[in-house]
Amino acid sequence: MSSKINSPSLPIPHRLPTNSPSFNTSSNSLRFKCRPHSVPSSSYTSPSRQESLDKVEHGSNVWDVRFETLEGCKLGISWYPDFEYNAKGGIGTAIGRKEDEARNDDDTISVTFDVGTLYIPPLTGATTKFLGLPLPPFLKIDIVPESFQGTISKESGKADLQFRAKFWFSVGSIYKAPPLMVETTLTSEESTGKLRAGRGERINGEGRCRLVGVALVNPINDILMNSFLGLPSECIADLNARISITSST
Repeated sequence: MSSKINSPSLPIPHRLPTNSPSFNTSSNSLRFKCRPHSVPSSSYTSPSRQESLDKVEHGSNVWDVRFETLEGCKLGISWYPDFEYNAKGGIGTAIGRKEDEARNDDDTISVTFDVGTLYIPPLTGATTKFLGLPLPPFLKIDIVPESFQGTISKESGKADLQFRAKFWFSVGSIYKAPPLMVETTLTSEESTGKLRAGRGERINGEGRCRLVGVALVNPINDILMNSFLGLPSECIADLNARISITSST
């Protein structure tokens, strides 16, 4: 007896493709396209490069300047004895730039304080004494700076800062006088007027200094205040302060 095993027949394609499918750019063809993300070189600077550019631009000619008022200050006007004034807590910041870029040996920097953030404590019974006694209750003198700028020598500690501010006298809600405009140069050197005079102290290694300035105070539209202070007259500011200067780079 014989047996026969028939192998199943497998269909054999008539023709096998010999080439890989191609993708052309015709509108009816499937298209694969990879676009690498790119940024125009003219509009992009890497962080490390930008930092280098900033250092080249600023170099060592830009500084951060911090101004603080301390206790042991004095304010005086006309022939009256000086007020003893504790101005601790006053603060201001500025950017300092080299005064003369062409002179490498010139260490003087120009500073302009941001008056929007400049704060000087008001004169009140808590901060001020007159003839050894605190100011009367409700009496208050607000100091509102309008300009504070000038020059500082980092080497010698000499400072000359032009200061302009309005002084607002008030007694609670009962009385408020028009502002007294005070404009002077607060200096670490000597400031002298006809009635008043004072001498400052240059910035030391700890940043401590004393700035003085004599100013002429003109009359205002208030007969009571003009008579009480004897305006026009002179006033003097004697501020115990600290000025810190650090490189911004």
